[in-house]
Amino acid sequence: MKKLLKGFINYFFLLHELVKRGITLKYRRSYLGIAWSLLEPLLTMIVLTIIFGQLLGHGGKEYPVYVLSGRLLYSFFSQGTTNALKSIRSNAPMIKKVYIPKYLYPLSGVLFNYIIFLISLIVLAAVSIVLGIHPTLYLLQVFVPLIVLFLLTFGLGMILATVGVYFRDMEYLWGVATMLIMYSSAIFYYPEQILSSGNSWILRYNPLFGVIMNFRSAIFGQPMDLFYTFYSLGFSVAALIIGVYLFYKKQDGFILHI
Repeated sequence: MKKLLKGFINYFFLLHELVKRGITLKYRRSYLGIAWSLLEPLLTMIVLTIIFGQLLGHGGKEYPVYVLSGRLLYSFFSQGTTNALKSIRSNAPMIKKVYIPKYLYPLSGVLFNYIIFLISLIVLAAVSIVLGIHPTLYLLQVFVPLIVLFLLTFGLGMILATVGVYFRDMEYLWGVATMLIMYSSAIFYYPEQILSSGNSWILRYNPLFGVIMNFRSAIFGQPMDLFYTFYSLGFSVAALIIGVYLFYKKQDGFILHI
């Protein structure tokens, strides 16, 4: 553990450069630059609120914040895991030429998306204030789902990065999987009807749904659900352990398949 920590410190500057490069490449052809990370979720919230608010009969000042909060967390999860999945193959030229700890690539792919996600929370704060949803002491809980979300994304990202090297169709399969995860995360609909039905497992055992619900609880001034907290945390830690183990076991063979 001490050796791993020392190695991480030695390569921290490189991790910083990889994260900075990721942000730069993401917005290199955009006139708006990182401002788009604020504008895009706002526009998406407006469209989803108009369409699903009327279609599902969801009105009130809370619904736009409800939609926006779910959309922001899901977007980070989707983009972070997808970047981690592609990270080893997209950095193949560098991997073949110089030694760098390979875990830095999926880690940087998740980290730069996490930074953009945290910046985009400014929009959520602004919309909440405008709509009269003011912070309470429960807002202090928000750090728990934010930490769990990062662990979940990085853990699954390490698994996907490993599998993606040997099974290239994983990129397409994960695209379908993230779409299914989106619909089972209650981003633009209220989950009560499904949770009270025989299909409640679709939401209840989706760790991302638990993270989003606890995040919303903090925003709306409610206590976190302990089941969702411990389940999503346990799932995230398990995914991280499996991902790190699988990655380190297979990383020496990456160069033969990229």
